[in-house]
Amino acid sequence: MTAAALPMTVPARGLPARVRIHEVGARDGLQNEKGVVPTEVKAEFVHRLAGSGLTTIEATSFVHPKWVPQLADAEALFPMLGDLAAAGEVDLPVLVPNERGLDRALALGARGIAVFGSATETFAARNLNRTVDESLAMFEPVVARAKDAGVRVRGYLSMCFGDPWEGAVPVPQVVRVAKALMDLGCDELSLGDTIGVATPGHVGELLSVLNSGGVSTDRVGVHFHDTYGQALSNTLAALQHGVTTVDASAGGLGGCPYAKSATGNLATEDLVWMLDGLGVETGVDLGALTATSVWMAEQLGRPSPSRTVRALSHKE
Repeated sequence: MTAAALPMTVPARGLPARVRIHEVGARDGLQNEKGVVPTEVKAEFVHRLAGSGLTTIEATSFVHPKWVPQLADAEALFPMLGDLAAAGEVDLPVLVPNERGLDRALALGARGIAVFGSATETFAARNLNRTVDESLAMFEPVVARAKDAGVRVRGYLSMCFGDPWEGAVPVPQVVRVAKALMDLGCDELSLGDTIGVATPGHVGELLSVLNSGGVSTDRVGVHFHDTYGQALSNTLAALQHGVTTVDASAGGLGGCPYAKSATGNLATEDLVWMLDGLGVETGVDLGALTATSVWMAEQLGRPSPSRTVRALSHKE
């Protein structure tokens, strides 16, 4: 049986006409790999992702190599993507943990950055060695300087739905930190289900309370992990609420080095399959994207965890 004509497009009411996929495979997807991926392979990965039609590809992180050795080659990698940046058709945001990371990113001409906060104290301590409020204070000059330089800023907020040490995270607690991040001047907020425990009702409730608190849906993206198989259903709930930015990782790569129960991100191919079936535009060629993930899986020496990649690449 061929899947060439599948999925059949059957639109559903109440969904956005188009979704922007924020591709995190090259950064979040690879950062948890035990073996260091060669810089040339990372560059080729980003180019192939761009060739599939993805227009926002998180390239790397300017974090201290001691903390994430996989991304120690940021200075070498970013210039290798200069052709994509020069063409102006692909955004290549980078993660920066502090002002030193910002300096490194700006020196290489980065036009988009992201800071990475936590809704819970335990994860803030383990990931940033700070309290939640101390981390916000650290981000304040980073965001201000980036904005002064005309750089777009994204605020990641992790542990929005559950924390492996603290358990369920109260919605008001998440909203407080989310609003604080946006008040710093972030252009966009990404809500992270870092350990994959969210369910659709929880997603809708958090988005509703955020709206009531003054954070509009058009400035919110969602970042789901598929630990309990809920990533797609949670994404659909977010789309029904009006969210139009969804984070995903090609081939379902990734986890979190500071939260051992965090398994892979929502696979970009699984997301595109669902959106294609719903008639929601992404601009992504699913065949080209699948081929990219098959190629990357070969570089890593193991099959892709994405169900869609496995189905479309299966040979009798």
